[in-house]
Amino acid sequence: MKVILNGNDHPLPADNTVTDLLSSLGLADKPVVVEHNKTALFPRDYHSTVLKDDDSLEIITIAAGG
Repeated sequence: MKVILNGNDHPLPADNTVTDLLSSLGLADKPVVVEHNKTALFPRDYHSTVLKDDDSLEIITIAAGG
């Protein structure tokens, strides 16, 4: 299966959640904003949001600086 991640095709095993995807990208413990099919997700919903073929995701990392 594949999803569209930040505008690019990204292969994934079936039945992955947003949490699984973030872990595979090394972003599990990073502050991020995730948009799933044009809807922003709450972090509490990452583990229960199962990804399907051709879902669209935008992941933005949050960085603080000065």
